[in-house]
Formats: sequence, structure tokens, C-alpha cells
Amino acid sequence: MSLRKLYSPSIRYFMNRSKSTASLINDSFYQKEKKYNYEKESTSETYFQFRLKHIYLTFAAAAGATLLWNKKEHFPKVLPSVEAAVPNRSDGNRYKFNFIADVVEKTASAVVYIGIEDDLRSDFFTGKPVTLSNGSGFIISEDGLILTNAHVLETRRRTRVIVKLHDGSSFPATVESMDMKSDLATIRIKCNKKLPTIKLGSSHELRPGEFVIAIGSPLTLANTVTAGVVSTVHRTGPELGLRGSSMDYIQTDAAITFGNSGGPLVNLDGEAIGINSMKVAAGISFAIPIDYAKEFLKKAEAQNKRKGNKLDINRPDGLPRKYLGITMLTLTAEIIRELQMRNHRIPHDLTFGVLVWTVAVGSPAHVSGLQPGDIVTHINGQVIESATTVYKILENISTLNITVLRGQSRLQINVKAEDN
Repeated sequence: MSLRKLYSPSIRYFMNRSKSTASLINDSFYQKEKKYNYEKESTSETYFQFRLKHIYLTFAAAAGATLLWNKKEHFPKVLPSVEAAVPNRSDGNRYKFNFIADVVEKTASAVVYIGIEDDLRSDFFTGKPVTLSNGSGFIISEDGLILTNAHVLETRRRTRVIVKLHDGSSFPATVESMDMKSDLATIRIKCNKKLPTIKLGSSHELRPGEFVIAIGSPLTLANTVTAGVVSTVHRTGPELGLRGSSMDYIQTDAAITFGNSGGPLVNLDGEAIGINSMKVAAGISFAIPIDYAKEFLKKAEAQNKRKGNKLDINRPDGLPRKYLGITMLTLTAEIIRELQMRNHRIPHDLTFGVLVWTVAVGSPAHVSGLQPGDIVTHINGQVIESATTVYKILENISTLNITVLRGQSRLQINVKAEDN
């Protein structure tokens, strides 16, 4: 069907309407022609008659186009319509395969920064209390219960715990439970709103080669993210030099950077399957399986209900010890071999020692010059084979002469431990 047949009734209507309007113009031009004697005879038409044809066609085309556009839905479509393509967010590979970003978006709001501040020392420029150490944690209950590492909270007296949420708000926290043996602790903040949480998964279903994501807030940098795979799910405590520990650690190549300790190690479903603990070297990091954390939470809840207060935050045997201000990792033969493969500055004759993992700012160790990465081999001439040896020495002695290995150099550092 042609356009002429479709629209001829409408065009005739528009032409007739246009002629009635054009007749007024015809009279006007005729009067002018008569007044000024401007008529020019020809065999067919006058000048004004020729002009009027153009006026008819112009009015008809303009009126017809306008009305057709306003009533276009009443006429059948003859020509195909073309619409511009709208970009679809899911079309690109960026949105199809960025599964790590999806997990971070789902869980990051429940990860918090934990700072330990000294009430007796103030920053010279800001006047705020000095931050002695920091770490991470994650919210496991909407009412403000936070799970973290015990070594993040292990500081001297006269300090307070500050928690900074994902939105930047800060709250003082109280320590509810702490177990130095398993290196787990819970703290609580009081907030007038429901807080985002991370679902606790199951670590016994974890497989080597599975993707995992370590999230934390080191140095107040919210939600620092590293990703990797599970190297092994059964790295035992004795293998790491943790005497008396029956825990099997998760080893991953996801970097657990300084300050990430206590943050969640999550799977691709956004579930916490571990608690970031420590990084030994590039590609060698350890996390506490979440199943151990679940057992700790059950015992802590039962003991808090029975005693009405928090767990003893001293050593597992209940005896206090001197405060040195470091966290340590016992170097086993396997860990030493891996360190030597990744760092050629580690002497090949090293067979024992304790790796200094973190040093609290302002602590006796920090003031004396101990640094993260130092390897303690002797204290007061006694061979240091494990972290347990250091703890036993600190039970009775405050003044320590520490032999450390820093790169290729051996240094003697004197430290005076404080009462805790």
C-alpha cells in the first residue's frame, strides 16, 4: 500500500483548510495588484496566481506535517523505526567476570578499623592520643559484636580501644572475650542502629586452590583488599612453632598486610571462612579457620553468662607477664626454607629463631629499636627456639639483651620490659 493511498484523505483535508486561509491572502494580493496596476497578463496566469500556488503547497505541507506528527499513533507504520542502543551494564566482561569486586561490595561495610590509643601520650600536632597499634576486625552481630585477633588488643594498661566503621564514624569499644592461645578476641561497641554483618561460613569445606579474599583496614585505610588462593587448609600449629596448639591454619598467597590482622578471609559467596592472622613472606600468609572461631564464640558466651564478665585477658594459664610490645612467629625448618627461597638475605645457616611480626608504636620494643622482620635468636644468651621461650623469660626478667638477625647483620638490642 502506497503512502499516497494511506494519507490522501488527510492531505485533501489539509489542502482544503489551507485554501480557505490562502483566499484571504489572495484578496490581499489582488487589492495590491489593482491599487498599483501591477498586473502582468500572460497566456496562462498572473504573477500573483503563480505565487498563490506556492503558498497553498507551503501551508498544506506545514499543516499536514504538524498534524501527522501529533496524530502519528493513529496511522499504520510503513517505514521501520530505529532506536538507539542502550548500553547494558551486564554486556561487558568488566561486569561479568569481576567476581572479587562483587564479594568486596557485599562484605566491605562490615569490616572495621581497630586502634589502640594511649591516654597518657598526645600527638604534638593534633593533640589527640597516640595510636600505639592498629588492626582490623569484622562485625558478626547487628548489636555491635566484633571478632578480631587477640594480638591486636594485647597492649599495656592505660590504653583504650577505638573502632572506626566503614562510614567513618568512631566508637569506643570494650573487650568482652580474649583467648591468647587461639589468638581470638571479641570486642563490642554501642551503636544506636543496626550494623552490617558478615555471615560466618564453614572452613572444613575449604579446598586448596579455592579463591579467597583478605579484607582489612591497615593504617586507617578502609577496606584494603588482596586476593589469592588457598595453598593448604591443614597447616598445623606445631609446624608454625605454636607449641600446644591443636589448630590447623589456612595458608594462602593472599597478602595479609600490616594492619589486616583480625580482618575476614572470605570466599566467593561473601562468607568469612577465616580470620587474617599474619604474613610471613610474600605468598605465605596464615589465617585462623572460622570453625575454631565458632567454638571460641560458644565458649565465650557460656563463660560470660556464668561469670557475668569478660574472659581473663592475660595468658591462658592466668599468670601475668611483662609487656614487650611485639607479636611473634616461631620459625620452623619449613618456614625457614620458604623464607630463604624468597629472601636471599636470610642466612643459610639459620636453623631457629622467632620472627618479629609487628611492633607496637611507643612500646619498649619500639623505643629500643626492634623492627618488624627482625629474627630473635637469643635473649640474655639463651637460645630462642619458640615464642613460648620468650614468654617464659618475661615471667621473671624485665631487662633483656636481645640478639637479632636483620638481613645479613647481627645486632644486640637492650630492651626493658614494662609491667602489664
